[in-house]
Amino acid sequence: MEAVTFTFRVIDLKQYVYCPRILYYQTVLPEVRPLTYKMEAGLLAHTEVEGREKRRSLRSYGVTAGERTFNVPLYSAELGLSGELDMLIETETELIPVDYKQAKQVGQHFKMQLLAYGRLLELTHPSHKPVQRGFLYLIPTRKAEEVRFTKPLRRQLEQALIALNQIARQQQMPEPTSQHGRCLDCEFRRFCNDTPS
Repeated sequence: MEAVTFTFRVIDLKQYVYCPRILYYQTVLPEVRPLTYKMEAGLLAHTEVEGREKRRSLRSYGVTAGERTFNVPLYSAELGLSGELDMLIETETELIPVDYKQAKQVGQHFKMQLLAYGRLLELTHPSHKPVQRGFLYLIPTRKAEEVRFTKPLRRQLEQALIALNQIARQQQMPEPTSQHGRCLDCEFRRFCNDTPS
């Protein structure tokens, strides 16, 4: 019998890195996640940033010339990933993914999400230009933070994709995040009986 192949969204990967249990709940109990105020605010902020971005220069990204494309759909059967990139900057020499974040700091889960978009571009973009970096645009501070796609970060992505598939196949609840402060505002907190109150 052939093994089941799963396709995950890039946002699932981000959630896994933030806390593995979020991925578990979304995979095993996909109908229980509510749309929270933070999610709605994030969607609205994305729309506003895109409007401003169309009028701005590329100076924030250290680029003098390039073509911007918004809401770029991406999919790779090889990676088992799909997603929609907020913005792609294509220059003469490279592809630069940009992801908008309603956050004041660059977290590891955001870096992993951005790299996943980068890998999808490497595998599927018709130009075959290199993808060596990307930017997280932090909406509250209006700053673009560069993320280099290093070998260690790429290895972390490979390991995370393996773990995603194991969670989906085995349907066994993983350990929660070790950063228990993240549990306080989590919409799945009521399902976890072993995290601090």
